[in-house]
Amino acid sequence: MDQKSLSSLVETWLQWDQDPRTRAEIEHLRDTNDENALELCLRNRIEFGTAGLRGRMAAGFSCMNSLIVIQASQGLAKYIRTQRPEIAAKGIVIGYDARHNSRRFAELAANAFIALQIPVYFFSQCGPTPMVPFGINHFEAAAGIMVTASHNPPQDNGYKVYSSNGAQINRPEDGEIAQSIRDSLEPWPGAWDELQPGKYLHADAYENIILSYRARVKEHALSSIPSWKDLSSFVYTPLHGVGGLVLPDVCNSLEVHDFLSVPLQSAPDPEFPTVKFPNPEETGALDLAIQTADQEGRTLIIANDPDADRFAAAEKVNGEWFLFTGNHMGVLLGSHVLDSLTSEGLSKATLLTTTVSSSMLEKMAKSKGAQFQETLTGFKWMGNVARDLERTGKTVPFAYEEALGYMFPSVCYDKDGITAAAVFLVAYAKWRSQGLTAQAKLQQLFGEFGHHETLNNYFRSPSPHLTVELFRGIRSGPFLASKTLGPFKILRWRDLTQGFDSASSDNKPDLPEDSTSQMLTLWLDGGVRFTIRGSGTEPKVKFYIESCGASRDDAVKAVCETFLTILTEWVQKYTPSMNHSSRLSTSSGHILDMEK
Repeated sequence: MDQKSLSSLVETWLQWDQDPRTRAEIEHLRDTNDENALELCLRNRIEFGTAGLRGRMAAGFSCMNSLIVIQASQGLAKYIRTQRPEIAAKGIVIGYDARHNSRRFAELAANAFIALQIPVYFFSQCGPTPMVPFGINHFEAAAGIMVTASHNPPQDNGYKVYSSNGAQINRPEDGEIAQSIRDSLEPWPGAWDELQPGKYLHADAYENIILSYRARVKEHALSSIPSWKDLSSFVYTPLHGVGGLVLPDVCNSLEVHDFLSVPLQSAPDPEFPTVKFPNPEETGALDLAIQTADQEGRTLIIANDPDADRFAAAEKVNGEWFLFTGNHMGVLLGSHVLDSLTSEGLSKATLLTTTVSSSMLEKMAKSKGAQFQETLTGFKWMGNVARDLERTGKTVPFAYEEALGYMFPSVCYDKDGITAAAVFLVAYAKWRSQGLTAQAKLQQLFGEFGHHETLNNYFRSPSPHLTVELFRGIRSGPFLASKTLGPFKILRWRDLTQGFDSASSDNKPDLPEDSTSQMLTLWLDGGVRFTIRGSGTEPKVKFYIESCGASRDDAVKAVCETFLTILTEWVQKYTPSMNHSSRLSTSSGHILDMEK
C-alpha cells in the first residue's frame, strides 16, 4: 500500500499520465472531491501476478490503463537488459487480441523495449494468444507479451508475459520482474509516442509466423492419425474473438470444409454483444451456436474463447445437447494422443494435468505404459514442467487443465484452442469411423476406467480475511487428527499452504508449497478427491470435487454428499456469512438445488 497522501497520489498520476481519457477521469474525481473513488483507484497498485496483469480498464494505479502498461513494459525491458543481457538482443514478441485498447497497449509496450535497443517482433494485426509463445520459439526470442484478458468481460484487459522458453513466467522470475517494475515507474522519454518504424521494430512478425503456425498445427493434428478422411459437419463460434481469423484457414488446410461459423459471432467485436460472458464454460455462452446448429441440422459445435487459447465442444445426442466439460475433453484428447503413440513413444512420454483436474488421465496414461505428473494450477506450471522434463529426455505430448485449456508442446508451451480444435476434429473423425459419437467414446472410457463425476464451483467470499478465517478454522478443527470429515474417512490430507502431505514419508508434498495462498486437497474413502482453495484473482473460495464410481449414479451421489459435507462441516461452521450458488451442476448435468 502506498503511504503517500491522497493529493500526492493525484499529483503523481497527473504528472505521469498523458492519456486524455484517464487524465480526465482523475481530474473529475479530484474536482468533485470524490476521495473514496480516488482512494480505490490510486492507493493500491494492480498486482503483477499470474503471468502478468489483468483487470478493469480505468484510470488509476489499481486498474489496467496506458500508464500501467508503460510501467510494466519498462520494468520488463529493464529486467531483460540488466538481468538477461546475453539474450536481450534476441528480442521480444508482442501480440494482442481484439479487445478495446489492445493494440494501443501493445504499441506502448513496444516503445519501452525499443528504448533499450531490444528488438520487437510486433504483430501487425490482432491474433490468438498461442501465436505469441509459438512466435517466441519461432524467432528464438528472449520473451513475449500478449495483450489480452482472455474470456473476461469487455471492460477488462490484461498483459500476459512469457519467458525465453515459450512458457508463461513463473517463480522466481515473476517476483523479480515485479520488483523491476516498481523501480521503473516514471515514464521514460518517448514512452507516450506513437510507435514508429525503425531498426529495432520488426512490424511484420505476424505475417512471418502465421503460415508457419498454421502449418505446424496441421502437421501436429495429422501426425496422430495414420489415414485421414473428414467426417465432420459442425458449427463454429469464436465468441466474437480472434479465433475466427485463424481456425477456418486451419480447417481448410486439413480439408475440413463442412462447417458454418455463427454469423453474429464470427467477427471480432470487443463488446461481445451476444453473450453475457464470453467464456464457453459459462451457462448460455453457446446458446446462439446451439440455435444455429439446430436450424442447420448440425449435431456438433466447437468453440474458442475470445483470445482462442481455450477450446470447447458440444454434441447433440438422442435429441439433447451434451456440453463437454474441460475434464471430459481432457480425457478424450488424452485418449486420442495415447492411442497415436508407439510403444517407444509411450515409454518416453509424460502426460500432465493440474491438481484440480480429473485423476482419470493418470489412470489412462499408466494403463498405456506412459508416465503422468501432476502440477499446480495453471499453464505457467505445466509449460515449465514440460520444458524441464524435455531436458531429461522425456517427451510431453499433451497436458490439460479443467478450465478448457489444452497444451500440445510440439506446437507451443501454453494452452492452445486452435490446435485443440484441429486435434479434436481429427479424433472425432476417427471415432465416427468406429461408429462412435464423441459422447459415446467418453462413455466407453468411463466403462474402462470408472465413471468420473466432477463438481467445480465456488463460495463467494466477501473479503480475503474471511477466506483466511475459513482455512484457519479447517486447520484447527478435529478433521486431520480424527481422519474423518462428516461420514467420510480421510485417506490423505495435503496442505500446500503449510507444506504438509500425510501420504509422504517425511510429510512433505511433492508439489511446491505457497504460504501466500490457501489450498487443501483431501482424498476420501469411496473414490472421492477434492480441492478447496482461495482464488488469487476473484473474491471466491473455489472447490473441485471428483468421484469415481462403478456407475454415473454412484459417482453423482458421492459428489453431492461431499459437497454437502464441505458446506455443513466447514463453510457454515467457520464462515456462516460466506455465500454459495444455490444451483450447482455436476459434469453430467445434474442440478443440485441447495439453499444455504
